[in-house]
Amino acid sequence: MDENKLAKMAKKEMFASRWGIIFAGLGMAVGTGNIWRFPRIVSQQGGGAFIIAWIIFLLLWSIPLLIIEISMGKKTRLGVIGSFGKMAGRNCAWMGTFVAFVTTAIMFYYSVVTGWCIKYFIATTFQGLLKRNSLELWHSFTSSWEPILFHFLAMGIGAFIIYAGVVKGIERANKILIPSLFLLLIIACVRSLTLPSAFQGLNFLFSPNLSRLADYKVWLNALSQSAWSTGAGWGLILTYAVYSHKRENPVLTSATLGFGNNLASLLAAVAVIPTVFSYFSTQDFSQQKVLEVMKTDNQGLTFIWIPNLFSKIPGGNFFLALFFLALTFAAFSSLISMIELDTRILMDSGLSRRKAVTIVGLCGFCLGLPSAISMGFFNNQDWVWSLGLMVSGFFFTFTVLKIGPKNFRLNIISDPEHKIKIGKWFDILVIALLPLQFLAMLGWWFWQSYSDDPQNWFKLFAPSTVGTVLFQWIIAIVLFILLNKIIINKILARSNDS
Repeated sequence: MDENKLAKMAKKEMFASRWGIIFAGLGMAVGTGNIWRFPRIVSQQGGGAFIIAWIIFLLLWSIPLLIIEISMGKKTRLGVIGSFGKMAGRNCAWMGTFVAFVTTAIMFYYSVVTGWCIKYFIATTFQGLLKRNSLELWHSFTSSWEPILFHFLAMGIGAFIIYAGVVKGIERANKILIPSLFLLLIIACVRSLTLPSAFQGLNFLFSPNLSRLADYKVWLNALSQSAWSTGAGWGLILTYAVYSHKRENPVLTSATLGFGNNLASLLAAVAVIPTVFSYFSTQDFSQQKVLEVMKTDNQGLTFIWIPNLFSKIPGGNFFLALFFLALTFAAFSSLISMIELDTRILMDSGLSRRKAVTIVGLCGFCLGLPSAISMGFFNNQDWVWSLGLMVSGFFFTFTVLKIGPKNFRLNIISDPEHKIKIGKWFDILVIALLPLQFLAMLGWWFWQSYSDDPQNWFKLFAPSTVGTVLFQWIIAIVLFILLNKIIINKILARSNDS
């Protein structure tokens, strides 16, 4: 089927303008990882030196993968599985199924995180969160039935937005969420910079200690942060590209999303890190104390330490409410892209949007319950499937290698109407640098798992070991290979009939 016919099929649902996919793409990329993970990682890894490495990997990993995804979605006008079946061949469609499943597995517990954000925004705004012990509140909340309720609420709101469609749902929601999110982050930055000792925090954040660039951990953490934060390799922007216009430029759009995502991360860091410095300036100050706070895990930093920090500043309750509102907006903008990914796949199989989103919403709620009930299960799934994103990124790279980087660049990415074109450097990235980065990331995370616990590093049913990762990956891959023909034949038969 030619591109014009595919575009005509998808025309029933297309973004109203180029800004539609930009806002939707930023919503996909900017999530809780920008606000709760980036400030923690940049503090641990040397501030300015880490930022240098992080920007380099934006150019070497994230933007190239975003370009590949947008080009595949725009060319095939099919979701992740159909795109892999069209581009890499029917026998490789199981790779698209794996990509989709990894992102879906993340959605199951990400909706739980979104529920936490809603809970804490409500608690801050209406229940006097700062008057309560944040550690006790966190433990009492996560051990109660409330996470189930807020998980249901998050999944329900997300499904409702997707049910409304591309323009009235996804585009309209992100045109509200993304500008509001950036505005809230800017307000938080302004307040942070007016606190005592704030500029010590800025100096710590942006002053590069270039000797840290000799530490391989800085580079690997920068690569992993860029890979996960931008949404590159998740299949999400591929799904949104299905609804893009023919004139959409994958290179320009990918660069806009990548740098927009990094800007959001830096704003979050400016909002959080000077606030931490200000908190400790009222006590016996030492940079070591700051680093001890920032070594706390994501949940601990966001839901235990952040309330403590804001409790010490004038107007703390108001600005803490803004912080959790921004976090909620970021969570929802990413959650709806995950729901749409699965909805698009079911629509490719012949279901209406109404039926597809109903199935996705119900399955998302039911399969997210274990993560809502058990923090141990939540942490295991976060470990297994966040690492799976690296494999997803490699599968996109493999697809381009199978087609041929030059062929992909000239015939799938490029368009005579595009003013900004991609050069031969793309071929070098796909042939050498993208596979090398994948091996470096995966090898490092597995080595870290082994070195942390040499006795149990391959234990199958532990929260975070190499064994539990490989066990779950192998089960998924074997199942998807066995079902490959059934799944892809249904999807491609339907697209050919259309």
